[in-house]
Amino acid sequence: MKSFVCSLCHNGIVGGGLYLDSQSLTYKTNKLTVGKKYRNLVLPMQEIKEISWKWIVFPIATVNMKNGELYKFIIFNKSRFIKWFQEYSQ
Repeated sequence: MKSFVCSLCHNGIVGGGLYLDSQSLTYKTNKLTVGKKYRNLVLPMQEIKEISWKWIVFPIATVNMKNGELYKFIIFNKSRFIKWFQEYSQ
């Protein structure tokens, strides 16, 4: 499992951790002001359609799910994340 410092872009910017392994991409935060769904958001690898990137001061990853849902994250080590995402998604 690999971990990354990140922020979820949902009703503002919410800091937390992003955890990546061969089964899922998981966002976790302990902030009580965030809805329960987003405190421990598990995105199964087989349900991720694609990840696209854009740069607005920081690299922003948009995770496109097969069901049409989108999740945006600021990931502070883009190159390391891409390397491990490719490794785990094969």
